[in-house]
Amino acid sequence: MPTVVLMDASLSMTRPVSLEGSEDFQRKNLAVHGLTMLFEHMATNYKLEFTALVAFSSLWELMVPFTRDYNTLQETLNNLEDYDKTCLEAALNGVSNVVQQEWGSGCPCQVVLVTDGSLGIGRGSLRQSLQTLKQRADDKKFPLPFPFPAKLFVMCIANAEELQETDAMDNLEQLIGINDGEGQIFTMEGPLCLKSVQSMFGKLIDQAYSPFHAVLHCGNLSSDVQVFPRPEPIVMDDEVDPMPRIVQTDLEIVGFVEIGDIASPPVTSRHLVLPTAVNKEVDEVGTGNAEDAEEESSANQMAGKSPNFCVLLHGSLKVEGMVALVQLGPDWFGMLYSQADSKKKSNLMMSLFEPGPEPLPWLGKMAQLGPTSDAAENPYGEDDSKSPFPLQPKTKRSYGQNVTVWIKASGLQTDVQKILRNARKLPEKTQTFYKELNRLRKAALAFGFWELLKGVAELLERECTLLPDSAHPDAAFQLSHAAQQLRLASTGDSQQAAFDHNITPMHTDFSGGGERM
Repeated sequence: MPTVVLMDASLSMTRPVSLEGSEDFQRKNLAVHGLTMLFEHMATNYKLEFTALVAFSSLWELMVPFTRDYNTLQETLNNLEDYDKTCLEAALNGVSNVVQQEWGSGCPCQVVLVTDGSLGIGRGSLRQSLQTLKQRADDKKFPLPFPFPAKLFVMCIANAEELQETDAMDNLEQLIGINDGEGQIFTMEGPLCLKSVQSMFGKLIDQAYSPFHAVLHCGNLSSDVQVFPRPEPIVMDDEVDPMPRIVQTDLEIVGFVEIGDIASPPVTSRHLVLPTAVNKEVDEVGTGNAEDAEEESSANQMAGKSPNFCVLLHGSLKVEGMVALVQLGPDWFGMLYSQADSKKKSNLMMSLFEPGPEPLPWLGKMAQLGPTSDAAENPYGEDDSKSPFPLQPKTKRSYGQNVTVWIKASGLQTDVQKILRNARKLPEKTQTFYKELNRLRKAALAFGFWELLKGVAELLERECTLLPDSAHPDAAFQLSHAAQQLRLASTGDSQQAAFDHNITPMHTDFSGGGERM
């Protein structure tokens, strides 16, 4: 889980702080001291995580792109200059741009905002931004909530009493609320001093940057591991009396499944797994990269060559193309697998399924899975030419209508290609084209797959531009009409977004069905 440190570099951060033996100590110095503590902790315990440094006042600037080099982060932080007034909205927009360019919109991220609680005055201030939330156009929306999963931690170089004298605390709490409640505000207790700032950043470390230690078991083999980032408790909304599900510290491998059988399962979160004993000595020995381990010092080489079940497991899964099913708690499972960062490096990853006895319907109930040796005959065939998955229902359904299901990416690709093939044969294949288009449209609406509708609309518009001069004029009209209807359906709030609504062919002068629309 990458981290973005958003450092307030406005003039209010230069306000002096009364400390014994120092006349020129500023709030900025307290902030640097606290971040130094955080960087040292991450350099020791979170070596594989990426961190970026963004400074802001009325403008924002990416001082250090995402890196694992905490010396560079610390050096840049120490040499940070002072600028003008505070404009937090522009800075949050900057964080959103930086994260999306590097990680996209699906990667969870943590944003650590360090400020003195003076949130600007007049135009561009947080107060003015929050007052205009409901009067904004779609192209000028407030940057929160972030377009990616994110927690916002606000580190105030001020105590709660000082913030409550103004509306700064109310504004910051509203800021966390706009981010769907994901985050927390930390304030200094007592006088503004080094001890207070250390205590405040210590609370942040305990909550957001404490390693998760566990023991990974597989039969008689076991290994102490660390999981990054720390798994969050999960609450199931469909339970009568929902209780948070917490990942246990004893992780039990219950079996192995081929990657093709597991397909692309729905998961709640993904985590990096590293062997604890090796991680203390070798930075990336958990990646299975022998070349990097050989370049370490002799002490590190000894640690990297020590027998470790976690390293053995990672190498085996990578070579055999399999995943390990792991039990996280009662009726809660996940999977361990090898994921490549580059051509040379790969990591042992753990994905968490949704709690329940049957998180992957095509595998059936997890408790009923067993080793192939217990079966009367090998369910994979003598030459691994077949697979027992997906499981077929024991009883035949009373209804015969086919339901569109996309378990694998190839199934979705086939349906889209079928639409495009019919699109290139318009107007002869008009009825077949709209039949397949409506089938895909209904499935996308049922799954809430709005992006698919937009993507197919773009493909149809592209096909329209690629039509040859000899193409029938009706083809261009039908493609444009179909693309427009899909875009309306993707908004979710129009008549065309109704599930029972069908896209009908456009009547044109060429089709002879009435006036042109």
